[in-house]
Amino acid sequence: MSFFGKLKDRLLKSSSKLEEGLDAIVEEAPAPEPLPAPTPDPQSAPVPSDAPAPKPGFLARALGRSDAPRRILDDAMLESLEELLIQSDMGVETSITVAAALAEGRFGKRLSTQEIKDALAEEISKIIEPVARPMPLYPRKPQVVLVVGVNGSGKTTTIGKLASQFRAAGKTVVIAAGDTFRAAAVEQLQVWGERAGVPVMTAPHGSDPASLAYDAMVKAEADGADLLMIDTAGRLQNRADLMEELAKIVRVIRKKDPDAPHNTLLVLDASTGQNAIGQVETFRKIADVTGLVMTKLDGTAKGGVLVSLADRFGLPIHAIGVGENIEDLQPFDPDEFARALTGADA
Repeated sequence: MSFFGKLKDRLLKSSSKLEEGLDAIVEEAPAPEPLPAPTPDPQSAPVPSDAPAPKPGFLARALGRSDAPRRILDDAMLESLEELLIQSDMGVETSITVAAALAEGRFGKRLSTQEIKDALAEEISKIIEPVARPMPLYPRKPQVVLVVGVNGSGKTTTIGKLASQFRAAGKTVVIAAGDTFRAAAVEQLQVWGERAGVPVMTAPHGSDPASLAYDAMVKAEADGADLLMIDTAGRLQNRADLMEELAKIVRVIRKKDPDAPHNTLLVLDASTGQNAIGQVETFRKIADVTGLVMTKLDGTAKGGVLVSLADRFGLPIHAIGVGENIEDLQPFDPDEFARALTGADA
């Protein structure tokens, strides 16, 4: 199955919810009054009752007449669309923006559910297209990539997948297991390191993660590594002590290289919905986030938050994840995502 197919399949709940809502909105319209029956021509021959119904002519097909229900796009319909987008976790401001853009050039026209889905996908793609950028690579060695996020967002798995992909692209990579208080995270990184042929630096349980980060920079520089990827412990954005620990890691890294970290990736769990907004705001203040990776787009109805993030912050979205396998983390394609989210055809 292609990545688009898998993305659409995993976003089934989101697209189904949108589609069901759109169907309901279109069907809310009052049925048009039937046209008066034509006066029979006495000269015309009677049509046998068992004769097949004539097919619509070219003009009728060109005008888009079909059995699909349609509704005039008016103020009431726009309000219903805004509510539906908000329910899809796109946020109030972004939902209003998308609905207003959809109305441009379409207001007063009769639209089917499929036409609305295509139009929504088009307008959503316009919002997220500017932020769909791969993580930049620099000639400086080592390029330090700090990976942050809340508990359970998928940081460790994301690091393993990215390291494996960079290694396959010919880059030399070192991983620092900075989550020194969680043995499972260290073990998971070691498994990924073995799989990708990438060394993983560790420290004794409970060690200072800032010290490990510094030592890893020294080793990566000595080894001539292209990339150093530093894992960090998951931390809630409302825990001041844990956020201070992250700030310390950044300060210590900058003692070795004032320009580091060169990339700070915030990994977000799609199922958190609008809570992702607060995470971005807090982590940007502490760690100067440069880009986002969104994981677990696995059928939740909250994929719309990614559109809200793009509209609100404009931070690059480097990759999205829809599963556990390495190929399930892919560069962010705005058109594919918009069509998968809305259930529009590829």
